Amino acid sequence: MNLYADLCGLLRVDQVTQNDTERMRHSHDESYHRPHLPDVVVFPESAADVVAILRYANDRGVPVVPFAIGSSLEGHVIPVRGGISLDMMRMNRIREIRRDDFLVCVEPGVRKDQLNAALKRFGLFFSVDPGADATVGGMAATNASGTTTVRYGVMRDQIRALEVVLPDGRVIHTGSLAAKSSSGYHLNGLFAGSEGTLGVITELWLKVHGLPESVTAARATFSSVAECVDTTVAVMGAGVPVARMELIDEATMRAVNRYRNTSFPEAPTLFFEFHGNASGLQQDVSTVREIAEAEGCASFSIETTEEGRKRLWDSRHVSYLAFRAQFPGKHSLATDVCVPLTELAGAVSYARSLLDEAGMIGGIVGHAGDGNFHAQIIMDPDDPKDVEKAHDITDRLVHYALERGGTCTGEHGVGLGKRAFQPIEHGSSIELMRSIKHLIDPNNIMNPGKLVDD
Repeated sequence: MNLYADLCGLLRVDQVTQNDTERMRHSHDESYHRPHLPDVVVFPESAADVVAILRYANDRGVPVVPFAIGSSLEGHVIPVRGGISLDMMRMNRIREIRRDDFLVCVEPGVRKDQLNAALKRFGLFFSVDPGADATVGGMAATNASGTTTVRYGVMRDQIRALEVVLPDGRVIHTGSLAAKSSSGYHLNGLFAGSEGTLGVITELWLKVHGLPESVTAARATFSSVAECVDTTVAVMGAGVPVARMELIDEATMRAVNRYRNTSFPEAPTLFFEFHGNASGLQQDVSTVREIAEAEGCASFSIETTEEGRKRLWDSRHVSYLAFRAQFPGKHSLATDVCVPLTELAGAVSYARSLLDEAGMIGGIVGHAGDGNFHAQIIMDPDDPKDVEKAHDITDRLVHYALERGGTCTGEHGVGLGKRAFQPIEHGSSIELMRSIKHLIDPNNIMNPGKLVDD
Protein backbone atom coordinates (compact mmCIF):
# COMPACT_ATOMS: atom_id res chain seq x y z
CA MET A 1 0.00 0.00 0.00
CA ASN A 2 1.38 3.41 -0.99
CA LEU A 3 -0.62 5.68 1.30
CA TYR A 4 0.55 8.97 -0.21
CA ALA A 5 -0.02 7.89 -3.82
CA ASP A 6 -3.40 6.36 -3.06
CA LEU A 7 -4.65 9.51 -1.34
CA CYS A 8 -3.35 11.70 -4.16
CA GLY A 9 -5.51 9.57 -6.43
CA LEU A 10 -8.58 10.29 -4.28
CA LEU A 11 -7.99 14.04 -3.84
CA ARG A 12 -6.01 16.82 -5.48
CA VAL A 13 -2.26 16.62 -5.01
CA ASP A 14 -2.22 19.89 -3.04
CA GLN A 15 -4.51 18.27 -0.42
CA VAL A 16 -2.00 15.57 0.52
CA THR A 17 1.54 15.97 1.83
CA GLN A 18 4.42 14.01 3.30
CA ASN A 19 6.42 17.18 3.87
CA ASP A 20 8.55 16.75 7.00
CA THR A 21 7.64 20.20 8.33
CA GLU A 22 3.92 19.53 8.03
CA ARG A 23 4.25 16.08 9.54
CA MET A 24 6.14 17.55 12.49
CA ARG A 25 3.51 20.28 12.93
CA HIS A 26 0.84 17.59 13.14
CA SER A 27 2.82 15.35 15.50
CA HIS A 28 2.01 17.22 18.71
CA ASP A 29 -0.29 19.62 20.50
CA GLU A 30 0.39 22.05 23.37
CA SER A 31 0.85 19.23 25.87
CA TYR A 32 4.05 17.73 27.26
CA HIS A 33 3.33 14.35 25.60
CA ARG A 34 5.94 12.94 23.27
CA PRO A 35 5.29 13.83 19.58
CA HIS A 36 4.62 11.10 17.02
CA LEU A 37 4.76 11.71 13.28
CA PRO A 38 1.79 10.86 11.06
CA ASP A 39 2.60 9.07 7.83
CA VAL A 40 0.74 11.67 5.79
CA VAL A 41 -1.23 14.90 6.32
CA VAL A 42 -4.48 15.37 4.40
CA PHE A 43 -6.51 18.59 3.99
CA PRO A 44 -10.18 17.85 3.19
CA GLU A 45 -12.25 20.72 1.81
CA SER A 46 -15.72 19.16 1.97
CA ALA A 47 -17.72 16.40 3.61
CA ALA A 48 -17.35 14.44 0.37
CA ASP A 49 -13.56 14.55 0.78
CA VAL A 50 -13.89 13.24 4.34
CA VAL A 51 -16.16 10.42 3.14
CA ALA A 52 -13.61 9.34 0.53
CA ILE A 53 -10.72 9.46 3.01
CA LEU A 54 -12.51 7.49 5.72
CA ARG A 55 -13.78 4.82 3.32
CA TYR A 56 -10.25 4.32 2.07
CA ALA A 57 -8.76 4.25 5.58
CA ASN A 58 -11.45 1.95 6.99
CA ASP A 59 -11.00 -0.61 4.20
CA ARG A 60 -7.25 -0.74 4.88
CA GLY A 61 -7.14 -0.26 8.65
CA VAL A 62 -5.27 3.06 8.44
CA PRO A 63 -5.52 5.25 11.58
CA VAL A 64 -7.15 8.67 11.12
CA VAL A 65 -6.67 11.50 13.64
CA PRO A 66 -8.65 14.74 13.13
CA PHE A 67 -6.52 17.86 13.65
CA ALA A 68 -7.28 21.59 13.77
CA ILE A 69 -5.36 24.29 15.68
CA GLY A 70 -3.44 21.82 17.84
CA SER A 71 -4.13 23.78 21.04
CA SER A 72 -5.28 20.79 23.11
CA LEU A 73 -3.47 20.06 26.36
CA GLU A 74 -3.76 16.30 26.82
CA GLY A 75 -2.30 14.85 23.61
CA HIS A 76 -5.65 14.43 21.83
CA VAL A 77 -4.31 14.96 18.30
CA ILE A 78 -1.03 13.08 18.56
CA PRO A 79 -1.15 10.25 15.97
CA VAL A 80 0.34 7.64 18.29
CA ARG A 81 -0.10 4.90 15.67
CA GLY A 82 0.85 6.97 12.63
CA GLY A 83 -1.53 6.99 9.69
CA ILE A 84 -3.43 10.06 8.48
CA SER A 85 -3.52 13.40 10.26
CA LEU A 86 -6.78 14.91 8.97
CA ASP A 87 -6.33 18.68 9.02
CA MET A 88 -9.80 20.28 9.02
CA MET A 89 -8.69 23.90 8.70
CA ARG A 90 -9.73 24.31 5.05
CA MET A 91 -13.34 23.56 6.03
CA ASN A 92 -13.76 26.98 7.59
CA ARG A 93 -16.93 28.46 6.09
CA ILE A 94 -19.79 30.06 8.00
CA ARG A 95 -22.71 28.69 6.01
CA GLU A 96 -25.75 30.38 7.51
CA ILE A 97 -26.70 32.79 10.28
CA ARG A 98 -30.30 32.65 11.46
CA ARG A 99 -30.49 35.78 13.55
CA ASP A 100 -34.07 35.42 14.75
CA ASP A 101 -33.58 31.74 15.62
CA PHE A 102 -30.30 32.49 17.42
CA LEU A 103 -28.59 29.78 15.37
CA VAL A 104 -25.54 29.56 13.12
CA CYS A 105 -24.41 26.80 10.75
CA VAL A 106 -20.63 26.39 10.44
CA GLU A 107 -17.94 24.04 9.20
CA PRO A 108 -15.58 22.56 11.80
CA GLY A 109 -12.53 24.65 10.88
CA VAL A 110 -14.21 27.96 11.78
CA ARG A 111 -12.32 29.66 14.61
CA LYS A 112 -14.07 31.04 17.66
CA ASP A 113 -12.91 34.63 17.05
CA GLN A 114 -13.75 34.39 13.33
CA LEU A 115 -17.28 33.33 14.24
CA ASN A 116 -17.78 36.11 16.76
CA ALA A 117 -16.54 38.73 14.29
CA ALA A 118 -19.20 37.58 11.81
CA LEU A 119 -21.94 37.39 14.44
CA LYS A 120 -21.29 40.85 15.84
CA ARG A 121 -22.89 42.50 12.78
CA PHE A 122 -26.15 40.77 13.73
CA GLY A 123 -25.96 41.70 17.42
CA LEU A 124 -25.07 38.11 18.38
CA PHE A 125 -22.17 36.24 19.94
CA PHE A 126 -21.01 32.66 20.49
CA SER A 127 -20.55 32.08 24.18
CA VAL A 128 -17.96 29.32 24.63
CA ASP A 129 -14.63 30.93 25.47
CA PRO A 130 -11.59 28.64 25.91
CA GLY A 131 -8.24 30.34 26.26
CA ALA A 132 -7.12 29.60 22.70
CA ASP A 133 -8.73 30.82 19.48
CA ALA A 134 -9.81 27.24 18.90
CA THR A 135 -11.98 25.88 16.09
CA VAL A 136 -15.59 25.01 16.78
CA GLY A 137 -14.99 21.46 15.53
CA GLY A 138 -12.18 20.93 18.00
CA MET A 139 -14.24 22.53 20.74
CA ALA A 140 -17.11 20.14 20.02
CA ALA A 141 -14.78 17.14 19.91
CA THR A 142 -13.45 17.91 23.41
CA ASN A 143 -16.69 19.40 24.81
CA ALA A 144 -14.74 22.59 25.51
CA SER A 145 -15.86 25.24 27.95
CA GLY A 146 -13.99 28.18 29.47
CA THR A 147 -14.58 31.46 31.21
CA THR A 148 -18.28 31.93 30.38
CA THR A 149 -19.45 28.45 31.36
CA VAL A 150 -20.82 29.60 34.70
CA ARG A 151 -23.62 31.43 32.86
CA TYR A 152 -23.93 29.99 29.35
CA GLY A 153 -22.85 26.36 29.73
CA VAL A 154 -20.32 24.13 27.96
CA MET A 155 -19.93 23.37 24.26
CA ARG A 156 -22.36 20.45 24.41
CA ASP A 157 -25.07 22.88 25.57
CA GLN A 158 -24.64 25.00 22.41
CA ILE A 159 -24.96 22.19 19.86
CA ARG A 160 -28.33 21.81 18.15
CA ALA A 161 -27.36 19.50 15.29
CA LEU A 162 -24.30 17.85 13.77
CA GLU A 163 -23.26 16.32 10.48
CA VAL A 164 -20.84 13.48 11.19
CA VAL A 165 -18.98 11.15 8.84
CA LEU A 166 -18.67 7.71 10.44
CA PRO A 167 -15.55 5.56 9.99
CA ASP A 168 -17.10 3.54 7.15
CA GLY A 169 -18.00 6.70 5.24
CA ARG A 170 -21.67 6.90 6.18
CA VAL A 171 -22.94 10.44 6.79
CA ILE A 172 -25.39 10.96 9.65
CA HIS A 173 -27.23 14.01 10.97
CA THR A 174 -27.92 14.31 14.67
CA GLY A 175 -30.35 16.57 16.50
CA SER A 176 -32.60 19.20 14.95
CA LEU A 177 -32.93 22.99 14.90
CA ALA A 178 -35.67 22.93 17.55
CA ALA A 179 -34.85 24.29 20.99
CA LYS A 180 -35.69 20.94 22.61
CA SER A 181 -36.66 17.42 21.70
CA SER A 182 -37.80 14.24 23.47
CA SER A 183 -37.17 12.07 20.40
CA GLY A 184 -34.54 9.34 20.26
CA TYR A 185 -31.12 8.95 21.84
CA HIS A 186 -29.10 12.11 22.46
CA LEU A 187 -26.51 11.65 19.73
CA ASN A 188 -25.30 15.24 19.93
CA GLY A 189 -24.13 14.46 23.43
CA LEU A 190 -22.43 11.26 22.27
CA PHE A 191 -20.28 12.94 19.62
CA ALA A 192 -19.57 16.08 21.67
CA GLY A 193 -16.59 15.08 23.77
CA SER A 194 -15.80 11.93 21.76
CA GLU A 195 -12.39 13.40 20.84
CA GLY A 196 -12.41 12.14 17.26
CA THR A 197 -12.76 8.50 18.28
CA LEU A 198 -16.20 7.91 16.72
CA GLY A 199 -16.20 9.93 13.51
CA VAL A 200 -15.43 13.29 11.92
CA ILE A 201 -17.71 16.29 12.48
CA THR A 202 -18.20 18.13 9.19
CA GLU A 203 -21.01 20.59 10.06
CA LEU A 204 -22.41 22.12 13.23
CA TRP A 205 -25.58 24.03 14.02
CA LEU A 206 -24.81 26.09 17.13
CA LYS A 207 -26.86 28.17 19.52
CA VAL A 208 -25.77 31.80 19.80
CA HIS A 209 -26.85 34.64 22.08
CA GLY A 210 -27.80 38.28 21.83
CA LEU A 211 -25.06 40.75 22.69
CA PRO A 212 -25.80 42.16 26.15
CA GLU A 213 -26.86 45.79 26.42
CA SER A 214 -24.12 46.49 28.94
CA VAL A 215 -20.98 44.67 30.11
CA THR A 216 -18.99 45.38 33.26
CA ALA A 217 -15.87 43.63 34.53
CA ALA A 218 -14.38 43.71 37.99
CA ARG A 219 -11.22 42.53 39.73
CA ALA A 220 -11.03 41.61 43.41
CA THR A 221 -7.80 40.76 45.24
CA PHE A 222 -7.48 38.74 48.42
CA SER A 223 -4.81 37.59 50.85
CA SER A 224 -5.43 33.90 50.14
CA VAL A 225 -6.89 31.57 47.52
CA ALA A 226 -9.22 30.24 50.22
CA GLU A 227 -10.84 33.68 50.49
CA CYS A 228 -11.29 33.72 46.71
CA VAL A 229 -13.07 30.38 46.80
CA ASP A 230 -15.24 31.37 49.76
CA THR A 231 -16.29 34.47 47.80
CA THR A 232 -17.12 32.33 44.79
CA VAL A 233 -19.40 30.06 46.81
CA ALA A 234 -21.10 33.05 48.43
CA VAL A 235 -21.70 34.77 45.06
CA MET A 236 -23.22 31.62 43.60
CA GLY A 237 -25.34 31.16 46.70
CA ALA A 238 -26.64 34.72 46.38
CA GLY A 239 -27.90 33.95 42.87
CA VAL A 240 -25.99 36.76 41.17
CA PRO A 241 -26.01 35.99 37.39
CA VAL A 242 -22.28 36.45 36.81
CA ALA A 243 -21.15 35.78 33.24
CA ARG A 244 -17.57 34.99 34.28
CA MET A 245 -15.88 34.36 37.61
CA GLU A 246 -12.23 33.38 37.29
CA LEU A 247 -9.52 32.60 39.82
CA ILE A 248 -5.80 33.33 39.39
CA ASP A 249 -3.31 32.67 42.17
CA GLU A 250 -0.45 34.92 43.22
CA ALA A 251 2.28 33.05 41.31
CA THR A 252 0.32 33.25 38.06
CA MET A 253 -0.48 36.97 38.50
CA ARG A 254 3.24 37.61 38.94
CA ALA A 255 3.93 35.73 35.71
CA VAL A 256 1.25 37.68 33.82
CA ASN A 257 2.73 41.00 34.91
CA ARG A 258 6.13 39.98 33.57
CA TYR A 259 4.69 38.56 30.35
CA ARG A 260 2.42 41.50 29.52
CA ASN A 261 4.33 44.28 31.33
CA THR A 262 1.23 45.00 33.44
CA SER A 263 1.07 46.08 37.07
CA PHE A 264 -1.83 44.12 38.55
CA PRO A 265 -1.56 43.41 42.30
CA GLU A 266 0.36 40.16 42.70
CA ALA A 267 -2.14 38.50 44.97
CA PRO A 268 -4.83 35.83 44.69
CA THR A 269 -7.42 37.41 42.39
CA LEU A 270 -10.97 36.90 41.22
CA PHE A 271 -12.04 38.34 37.87
CA PHE A 272 -15.75 38.94 37.29
CA GLU A 273 -17.86 39.90 34.29
CA PHE A 274 -21.52 40.90 34.31
CA HIS A 275 -23.94 40.98 31.35
CA GLY A 276 -27.30 42.75 31.31
CA ASN A 277 -28.83 46.21 31.35
CA ALA A 278 -27.11 49.16 32.99
CA SER A 279 -29.29 49.45 36.09
CA GLY A 280 -29.27 45.72 36.74
CA LEU A 281 -25.50 45.54 36.42
CA GLN A 282 -25.03 48.24 39.04
CA GLN A 283 -26.95 46.15 41.53
CA ASP A 284 -25.08 42.95 40.59
CA VAL A 285 -21.67 44.61 40.93
CA SER A 286 -22.67 46.18 44.24
CA THR A 287 -23.84 42.84 45.61
CA VAL A 288 -20.65 41.05 44.57
CA ARG A 289 -18.52 43.82 46.05
CA GLU A 290 -20.31 43.53 49.39
CA ILE A 291 -19.84 39.77 49.38
CA ALA A 292 -16.16 40.03 48.47
CA GLU A 293 -15.47 42.60 51.18
CA ALA A 294 -17.22 40.43 53.74
CA GLU A 295 -14.86 37.59 52.78
CA GLY A 296 -11.72 39.72 53.20
CA CYS A 297 -11.31 41.44 49.83
CA ALA A 298 -8.27 43.75 49.87
CA SER A 299 -9.13 45.73 46.73
CA PHE A 300 -12.03 45.86 44.26
CA SER A 301 -11.78 47.66 40.92
CA ILE A 302 -14.35 48.01 38.12
CA GLU A 303 -13.80 48.17 34.37
CA THR A 304 -16.62 49.51 32.20
CA THR A 305 -14.70 50.45 29.03
CA GLU A 306 -14.07 47.88 26.31
CA GLU A 307 -10.33 48.61 26.43
CA GLY A 308 -10.20 48.05 30.18
CA ARG A 309 -12.17 44.82 29.97
CA LYS A 310 -9.96 43.49 27.19
CA ARG A 311 -6.84 44.22 29.23
CA LEU A 312 -8.31 42.46 32.24
CA TRP A 313 -9.40 39.34 30.36
CA ASP A 314 -6.21 39.19 28.33
CA SER A 315 -4.33 38.61 31.57
CA ARG A 316 -6.53 35.59 32.27
CA HIS A 317 -6.35 34.19 28.75
CA VAL A 318 -2.53 34.37 28.54
CA SER A 319 -1.98 33.00 32.04
CA TYR A 320 -0.94 29.54 30.78
CA LEU A 321 1.57 30.95 28.29
CA ALA A 322 2.78 33.56 30.76
CA PHE A 323 3.55 31.03 33.46
CA ARG A 324 5.32 28.64 31.07
CA ALA A 325 7.37 31.47 29.51
CA GLN A 326 9.21 32.02 32.80
CA PHE A 327 10.96 28.69 32.43
CA PRO A 328 12.53 28.34 28.96
CA GLY A 329 13.66 24.85 28.14
CA LYS A 330 11.16 23.25 30.49
CA HIS A 331 7.71 21.86 29.83
CA SER A 332 4.40 22.49 31.52
CA LEU A 333 2.03 19.76 32.61
CA ALA A 334 -1.34 21.49 32.79
CA THR A 335 -3.92 19.32 34.49
CA ASP A 336 -7.52 20.08 35.36
CA VAL A 337 -10.15 18.56 37.61
CA CYS A 338 -13.69 19.60 38.43
CA VAL A 339 -15.39 19.12 41.78
CA PRO A 340 -18.71 20.09 43.37
CA LEU A 341 -18.57 23.75 44.38
CA THR A 342 -18.57 22.91 48.10
CA GLU A 343 -15.39 20.86 47.56
CA LEU A 344 -13.52 23.53 45.60
CA ALA A 345 -11.74 25.21 48.53
CA GLY A 346 -10.38 21.92 49.81
CA ALA A 347 -9.32 20.76 46.34
CA VAL A 348 -7.43 23.98 45.55
CA SER A 349 -5.73 23.89 48.95
CA TYR A 350 -4.79 20.26 48.40
CA ALA A 351 -3.33 21.05 44.96
CA ARG A 352 -1.15 23.78 46.43
CA SER A 353 0.03 21.49 49.24
CA LEU A 354 0.98 18.79 46.70
CA LEU A 355 3.07 21.29 44.72
CA ASP A 356 4.80 22.61 47.84
CA GLU A 357 5.50 19.17 49.31
CA ALA A 358 7.03 17.97 46.05
CA GLY A 359 9.11 21.13 45.69
CA MET A 360 7.63 21.73 42.25
CA ILE A 361 6.95 25.12 40.69
CA GLY A 362 3.29 25.52 39.83
CA GLY A 363 0.38 27.89 39.47
CA ILE A 364 -3.36 27.53 39.90
CA VAL A 365 -6.11 29.13 37.84
CA GLY A 366 -9.71 28.15 37.50
CA HIS A 367 -13.27 28.70 36.42
CA ALA A 368 -14.23 29.12 40.02
CA GLY A 369 -17.97 29.43 39.45
CA ASP A 370 -18.32 25.85 38.19
CA GLY A 371 -15.74 24.10 40.37
CA ASN A 372 -13.20 23.59 37.58
CA PHE A 373 -9.57 24.54 38.17
CA HIS A 374 -6.17 23.95 36.59
CA ALA A 375 -2.82 23.21 38.17
CA GLN A 376 0.11 24.07 35.92
CA ILE A 377 3.26 22.17 36.87
CA ILE A 378 6.69 23.12 35.51
CA MET A 379 8.98 20.18 34.88
CA ASP A 380 12.10 19.11 33.03
CA PRO A 381 10.98 16.41 30.56
CA ASP A 382 14.53 14.99 30.54
CA ASP A 383 14.61 14.55 34.31
CA PRO A 384 12.84 11.29 35.28
CA LYS A 385 12.42 12.44 38.88
CA ASP A 386 10.77 15.68 37.75
CA VAL A 387 8.42 13.80 35.45
CA GLU A 388 7.58 11.28 38.18
CA LYS A 389 6.78 14.06 40.68
CA ALA A 390 4.54 15.86 38.18
CA HIS A 391 2.62 12.68 37.38
CA ASP A 392 2.28 11.86 41.07
CA ILE A 393 0.74 15.27 41.72
CA THR A 394 -1.72 14.75 38.86
CA ASP A 395 -2.61 11.24 40.03
CA ARG A 396 -3.23 12.30 43.62
CA LEU A 397 -5.23 15.35 42.59
CA VAL A 398 -7.45 13.27 40.30
CA HIS A 399 -8.08 10.68 43.00
CA TYR A 400 -8.94 13.48 45.44
CA ALA A 401 -11.50 14.87 42.97
CA LEU A 402 -13.02 11.47 42.19
CA GLU A 403 -13.40 10.59 45.86
CA ARG A 404 -15.46 13.75 46.32
CA GLY A 405 -17.84 13.24 43.42
CA GLY A 406 -15.79 15.14 40.85
CA THR A 407 -14.23 14.25 37.51
CA CYS A 408 -10.68 13.77 36.26
CA THR A 409 -11.17 16.55 33.70
CA GLY A 410 -13.64 19.40 33.53
CA GLU A 411 -12.64 20.73 30.11
CA HIS A 412 -9.17 19.71 28.92
CA GLY A 413 -10.50 16.30 27.95
CA VAL A 414 -9.03 12.81 28.22
CA GLY A 415 -6.60 12.44 25.31
CA LEU A 416 -3.52 10.54 26.46
CA GLY A 417 -3.06 12.24 29.82
CA LYS A 418 -6.29 11.17 31.51
CA ARG A 419 -6.94 7.86 29.74
CA ALA A 420 -5.75 5.76 32.68
CA PHE A 421 -8.39 7.31 34.94
CA GLN A 422 -11.37 6.38 32.77
CA PRO A 423 -12.06 2.94 34.33
CA ILE A 424 -11.66 4.43 37.81
CA GLU A 425 -14.10 7.25 37.15
CA HIS A 426 -16.70 5.35 35.13
CA GLY A 427 -16.56 1.88 36.66
CA SER A 428 -18.55 -0.77 34.83
CA SER A 429 -19.96 1.79 32.38
CA ILE A 430 -16.54 1.94 30.71
CA GLU A 431 -17.40 -1.37 29.04
CA LEU A 432 -20.56 0.16 27.59
CA MET A 433 -18.47 3.03 26.21
CA ARG A 434 -16.04 0.54 24.66
CA SER A 435 -18.95 -1.37 23.14
CA ILE A 436 -20.26 1.85 21.55
CA LYS A 437 -16.78 2.58 20.19
CA HIS A 438 -16.51 -0.95 18.74
CA LEU A 439 -19.99 -0.77 17.21
CA ILE A 440 -19.32 2.50 15.41
CA ASP A 441 -15.62 1.93 14.69
CA PRO A 442 -15.02 -1.85 14.61
CA ASN A 443 -11.67 -1.47 12.84
CA ASN A 444 -10.49 1.10 15.43
CA ILE A 445 -9.22 3.59 12.88
CA MET A 446 -10.55 6.75 14.57
CA ASN A 447 -7.90 8.30 16.83
CA PRO A 448 -6.78 4.93 18.23
CA GLY A 449 -5.07 4.79 21.61
CA LYS A 450 -7.24 7.54 23.10
CA LEU A 451 -10.23 7.98 25.42
CA VAL A 452 -11.64 4.49 26.19
CA ASP A 453 -9.30 2.49 23.93
CA ASP A 454 -7.73 -0.22 26.10
